[in-house]
Amino acid sequence: MDPSFHVNVNSVDNIAVIYVPEGKEKTYFVNGHSYLRYGANSCQLKRDEIRNFFQKENLIEFDRKSNLNFDFTDFNENAFNLFVKNLGISSSLSRELILRNLGLFTEDKINNSGVLFFSNDVSKYYLNSVVACVLYAGKTKSKILDKQELGGDFFSNFNDAVKFSLRNLRTEYIIEKVIREERPEISESVLRELIINAMIHRDYFSNGRVIVEIFSDRVEISNPGGLLFDKKDFGKISFSRNPILVDLVLRLGIVEKIGSGITRVKEALKNNVVFEMSSDWFRVIIFRANLPEYGGEDTVKDTVKDTVKLNENMNEIIWLIKENKHITTEEISIIIKINDRNTKKNISKLKDLAHFPQVNPKSKSFS
Repeated sequence: MDPSFHVNVNSVDNIAVIYVPEGKEKTYFVNGHSYLRYGANSCQLKRDEIRNFFQKENLIEFDRKSNLNFDFTDFNENAFNLFVKNLGISSSLSRELILRNLGLFTEDKINNSGVLFFSNDVSKYYLNSVVACVLYAGKTKSKILDKQELGGDFFSNFNDAVKFSLRNLRTEYIIEKVIREERPEISESVLRELIINAMIHRDYFSNGRVIVEIFSDRVEISNPGGLLFDKKDFGKISFSRNPILVDLVLRLGIVEKIGSGITRVKEALKNNVVFEMSSDWFRVIIFRANLPEYGGEDTVKDTVKDTVKLNENMNEIIWLIKENKHITTEEISIIIKINDRNTKKNISKLKDLAHFPQVNPKSKSFS
């Protein structure tokens, strides 16, 4: 048998007790054939079954696997340069050296992690890597109000999924001091934690997608891939299905510490969160306060009056400045993919509207 296996034999009076523990180094081969136990039967696995078994047991890591089909003409230089700048890596180093040092090369080929992070169109290589964001009119999926299929690079997809969520959740305004405070019904930090967890811990061998769904009474964030450890240890330990992706996210500071996110989410949401898990899927359900179902434009008109409409680029600029008050116009142009002239023009318009102190995320306008 390969690998070798041991059983325990004990005696009780004149009875021999042979204990066969579950194998920890699956799959096992006997005379060149692999077997798996189903009830009282030992079934020989076929080639595809062996491959699927290795993938399910995480013995083959998707993110470390070299991608033989990637064409470097699809390499996203802007995403790479922004990534290098955020990490404080010297720009004098060659692109290949940086990728190798970050573990993004396997057998002299860029691996799947590199493709996910630095491809212009990741859906060209992996349709299942698209992040789907959907806003529904009520408590069911019968009517869709807004939908986005995010197929850019990994970091852009993450940011866009968070923005989609915040834009479609309600914001409470607290006036306790001179300056009005905005408080989203679900905090940005919680959304970021849950969305990034779905993206880095998902099973990329599965055809399923990461899905962010907003209903009138709840938010559901789902990803393919069950836990890699016992359910009783959920929230206590962390085991990475995609260790390179996890390492890149840690380097970028998107999460504070691997393994602590679930605890922080539970503390923030109290009894308003439920975690559902199966062998193939993981889902987080966040319950929203009792709020009326979306009423379309009339609802917006009732709550937002005398507003000045903003275009999509202006909303992007506001978001980026909110995220990083030291961001430059050049960096903004790279991220939202417009030239410097248009960036400065949009910023100038925003300055003209500076007497409107807050942005209403639902109506995309200053109020």
